Amino acid sequence: MSEESESLKFENVLKVRDDPRPILFSPTGKPNTFRIAPGCNASWISNEEFGLTELRNRAEPWLTSLFQSEHLSMLVGSGLTHAVHYLATGVGATGMGATSFSNYDGEIGKAAVEAASKAGREAGNIEDQLRVANELLRGLRILGMSHESKALEDDLTAILTAFSKSILLSERGIAVAEESRREQALNILVTFLMSFASRTGVRDRLNIFTTNYDRLLEAGAELAGLHLLDRFLGNLTPIFRSSRLDLDMHYNPPGIRGEPRYLEGVARFTKLHGSVDWIQSNADIRRLGLPFGAESVEPFLNAPGLDGATAHALMIYPNSAKDRETSDYPYVELFRDLAAAICRPNSTLVTYGYSFGDEHINRVIRDMLTIPSTHLVVISFNDPLGRIMGTYEELGRSPQISLLIGPVLADLQKLTEHFLPKAAIDKTTFRMSELLKQRWNVAAAPKPSESSGPDVFDGEDLA
Repeated sequence: MSEESESLKFENVLKVRDDPRPILFSPTGKPNTFRIAPGCNASWISNEEFGLTELRNRAEPWLTSLFQSEHLSMLVGSGLTHAVHYLATGVGATGMGATSFSNYDGEIGKAAVEAASKAGREAGNIEDQLRVANELLRGLRILGMSHESKALEDDLTAILTAFSKSILLSERGIAVAEESRREQALNILVTFLMSFASRTGVRDRLNIFTTNYDRLLEAGAELAGLHLLDRFLGNLTPIFRSSRLDLDMHYNPPGIRGEPRYLEGVARFTKLHGSVDWIQSNADIRRLGLPFGAESVEPFLNAPGLDGATAHALMIYPNSAKDRETSDYPYVELFRDLAAAICRPNSTLVTYGYSFGDEHINRVIRDMLTIPSTHLVVISFNDPLGRIMGTYEELGRSPQISLLIGPVLADLQKLTEHFLPKAAIDKTTFRMSELLKQRWNVAAAPKPSESSGPDVFDGEDLA
């Protein structure tokens, strides 16, 4: 067996703390026992085989420390939806494979493949096709080819309608799954979210970014009691606002005399590629009251004030719009939020289920790592196209990057049970730690006759 084919068997990759290079390992066949790949060296492994305890002791304290960075952000890709959908139903969620056009299908397909190749993907997906089709539509309108542009616009409307239904189908699969499996999947999702969001009120808010069009994160936050702050204001049909006022949530503790305190369990939320329930209505971007797992978005487009909008007006990246200016809006605002959140000192970005296939996001991450105090944590169930490891090598910032790749580390259930920090990093935890520390110091101190006096613990350290 060649060295290359042998290395493919070691699909789990770990790089944390002071590991100089990624460590490849695989299960041995014995429960919770693993073996390291030939040629890999790890100072924390005494021999070629090690167990789950060693993995947890290596990864969990490191992640717990990083999650309490001054600034923490999370970037979620389609891997999270697939993971929760699989836990609830036993099958993966709907993918984003290529589609077919009735008009100019060959030209669109060829250009989409070229665009995908430049981004490091082997084949074009529906996003690449939509981007090319929208550019072609603008070109046809410029040339005054009204009949051809109308036919292509009808094509786009039909494809976007079908695409929105496939997104909702994934939501519906979770919503109507067998009750015990659904509850387990959603509980794991809640644990996952709260591991990130359980930050003390004195730290900067967690920033959640996602490239997904579905509302799984919103549903999980609702179950967890996590308050999400985004750019939408209003209750009936919230409207997207360019002005970012940094609205937040505070509370007044009993007997307060100073400033109100930040409410815990609050996060800032940004959907970088739009959402299945965002619609362009005249000059505004509005969010529809679309139930989770609805069969179709079309009945909700007939509401008064939407002026007979069709699926062609859904804000799914890249959005089809009348001109370049509206095409860039609101995505330019959303990507500005991403850059502002992660490109600052003492910032940690954690990616889950993101395959590094979006160059416009990778560019921002590359800029973030030029700041020495920043750190990138990549968590992914697999890396079938090698894009994650390719990006890791390309970035060239090994000390600033941690990797947890493979089913042993990044399976959502295993990740939440063994490797993510406890979802209640609060004052009680720190008070208990200080109390135990004080008790240990008192027990270990010399006898009163041998010292200037006993250690005195007056409870001040617990305040």
